Amino acid sequence: MGKIIAISNQKGGVGKTTTAINVSSGLAKLGKKVLLVDFDAQGNASQGLGAITGPGQPTVYAVLMDDYPIEKTIVHDQKSKVDILPANISLAGADLMMDKMGAGKETILKKVLEPVKDKYDYILIDCPPSLGLLTTNALTAADSVLIPVQCEYYALEGVTQLLITIRIVQQTSNSRLKIEGILMTMYNNSTNLSAEVSQDVRQSFGKLVYQNSIPRNVRLSEAPSRGLSIFEYDPRSKGALAYMALCEEFLHRNEGK
Repeated sequence: MGKIIAISNQKGGVGKTTTAINVSSGLAKLGKKVLLVDFDAQGNASQGLGAITGPGQPTVYAVLMDDYPIEKTIVHDQKSKVDILPANISLAGADLMMDKMGAGKETILKKVLEPVKDKYDYILIDCPPSLGLLTTNALTAADSVLIPVQCEYYALEGVTQLLITIRIVQQTSNSRLKIEGILMTMYNNSTNLSAEVSQDVRQSFGKLVYQNSIPRNVRLSEAPSRGLSIFEYDPRSKGALAYMALCEEFLHRNEGK
């Protein structure tokens, strides 16, 4: 069965969606069958891989709230070879509707993914920048959490708040949940700040922190506007090389490869 990994940090602008898109695409390039679940109402992961094609297209909201078949909602991206469960602004209403439900409201996504879980090697969930019911659903469905951390002050504060939420989920709805790893993003070699923050995070979390970090790279920012991962947009860029190295480290940790 596929391993489900939530990519989460309640702080915005830390590189969650960029990481979701490019780790999904990188793993696909390394021969893995990957499903990317866009679980953010902004729909940036869907847009970043060109998965939203027009009005009326079914999205993850229909699967969650209307029992629409997940198999008919998943979009296959021919360029990146990634399957995508897309999202758009309608997902914002799901958080409110879930809040009105009774017992089991934190397990909806887990149940939705069950029919397709064994078809993939990895299922990555791009979480919203909040700690509401959508994120709780993602953490309940997941086997582990990948935490992107921007190389700036207050980085540790954001991680600490997420770790509290992870402990609550472990105690209430998903005792098997683990931390997949912590990824330093937007690393700038020309400043002392990036090195200092990275050192602080590594001292605090040790081997949980990936050896590979993601640099600030304008090509990473440009790629989503073309509906492409960095590997299709500029495979020789620093961003592409960094994400491929991360994917190789990820597989080494998970599969010994």
